[in-house]
Amino acid sequence: MKLIRAELGNVMALADPNDPAHRIGDAVGVYAYFDYDDEPIYVGQTSSSFRDRISRHLTGQRSDAVAKFILDPFEVASVSMWSLPHVAEAESLKRPGQPAGSSEKKTLLNPYEYTVYRTLEAQSNFGAVLNEGAIQPSELVDLPPRVHACIIPDELWEDRKHSDVRIARRAATISRLSQMISEREVSGGMRRTLLLQAQRLTWLAEQRIYEIGAELPDSEDASIGDE
Repeated sequence: MKLIRAELGNVMALADPNDPAHRIGDAVGVYAYFDYDDEPIYVGQTSSSFRDRISRHLTGQRSDAVAKFILDPFEVASVSMWSLPHVAEAESLKRPGQPAGSSEKKTLLNPYEYTVYRTLEAQSNFGAVLNEGAIQPSELVDLPPRVHACIIPDELWEDRKHSDVRIARRAATISRLSQMISEREVSGGMRRTLLLQAQRLTWLAEQRIYEIGAELPDSEDASIGDE
């Protein structure tokens, strides 16, 4: 984790393409996480800073998405950040002359978050991302240039990307999520996330079978032991 935090720190120190005098980590805007197959897995927004929000997610600190087993930080290989300086500098409509509050900034961020969500949803092999809650529908807008960077150091990449490791992690996440669902009243979004996680696990397991040259189970395999 120490190496990943250092790599994440390097990413957050990159220049903001939409405000070059500042670092991307200090910006507000919309972010997305991608796994080791470059599959989008989560979209969010922040009115504080990318550094604060993304660090909390990836270390599991005060993050509902992680606590509910919706997002597994281990699966995050890269991040994208779309900074929106005009939102950071927005003035309050309720208090003229004062900076906009977090709720007002959220309203300004919503169209950009929805646009990123729909864009990545269309790019996904599964036609979905793992967000539990629905992204507030809005008109689609033009997105600014993004920063996209890997957060996994080279020395950790092969071990963390290994299919068997990821399959085990995915299965464990599904187990914890399904147990939570069985023990309490949950949203429909969490159930959809469980289904998507199961689909992703199936896809990953199938890819591993092809990777090692094994055959997929067929009707003859299913009949073994029935006689």
